[in-house]
Amino acid sequence: MAERVYEGMFLLDFNRHARDPKGVTGKVHEMIEKCGGELLVGRLWAEQKLAYPIGNHRKGTYWLTYFKMDSGKLTELTRAIRLNGDVLRELILTVDPRLVETLVQHAKGAGAAPSSGRLMDDSDDDFDDDDDDASDESAENEAVETAE
Repeated sequence: MAERVYEGMFLLDFNRHARDPKGVTGKVHEMIEKCGGELLVGRLWAEQKLAYPIGNHRKGTYWLTYFKMDSGKLTELTRAIRLNGDVLRELILTVDPRLVETLVQHAKGAGAAPSSGRLMDDSDDDFDDDDDDASDESAENEAVETAE
């Protein structure tokens, strides 16, 4: 199977993370590595009150990770995470290969890498209003002349 880059958002037990942050996040990283993954970056996303209680938990810690892994091992990782008592919920998404470097640099806290792609072509005239401004001015001038 192909090795891909994944983004993992893990909702961690707030109380356990508050008591032992390196231990709880270390377990998440250890599970990724045990399943054959390579951790690119992991960082705290947020600590906040949950929208609804999960079990007896009313607050959670969101931990964001980016990692490389063989796509065939993803099921094994998901199973291991669900059996871990420190992780309340998880969401794992495949990252578009064009965005990997930018997302990882952003997660590390570095400035965003410059984009090599362009979102809009400069030669596209659909978003250019310069022609309309000239016609508006001539219409206003004609209206002023006829009023005099």
